[in-house]
Amino acid sequence: MGGVSDPLAATFAGANPFASGARGADTVTIGVAVPIPEPYGTELQKWRASFHDPMALAIPTHVTLLPPSEVEREDLPGIEDHLAKAASSGRPFSMLLQGTGTFRPISPVTFVRVAQGAEECAATEALVRSGILAGEARFPYHPHVTVAHELPEDALSRAQETLAGYEARFPVTGFALYLHGDDGVWRVRRLFPYGR
Repeated sequence: MGGVSDPLAATFAGANPFASGARGADTVTIGVAVPIPEPYGTELQKWRASFHDPMALAIPTHVTLLPPSEVEREDLPGIEDHLAKAASSGRPFSMLLQGTGTFRPISPVTFVRVAQGAEECAATEALVRSGILAGEARFPYHPHVTVAHELPEDALSRAQETLAGYEARFPVTGFALYLHGDDGVWRVRRLFPYGR
């Protein structure tokens, strides 16, 4: 990539991984997602906070591949092996975030659209949600970046109107496994770069 640092690694260079022994419980809540690199990740997180979404600072900006799922702590090594295999068959691609959409009235969510890269996200999601992580999805898969969730109608509408002209393009070089901390914050446990 011509001396430019890998955006996947650069996004989380300063992140503190979740300490796997800290909770002491037999289960953990995980999520798998494509991280949105800087400066766009922080930019969209600030926009989400401006709409008074209380989860804005607890959830790094991302495109979900596997929604929050409770798993046995002892299964984490097997899950990581599965995700490494899924990543190895993927290839880096370009993502374009452009404009907004909503899942209302089915779900109170406003999002930034994945205008390019949706097919690649869907292919990765299918690989992730197989094997040890196979299960029924609650909704059909629709890659997106949430910017307002479970807020009053006027806030959801304001988010949709405010970011209607939003646009960001960047390379996607892999995805990440996140763990939900006792403090309610999602943190990266491990990055999974795509095969080259």
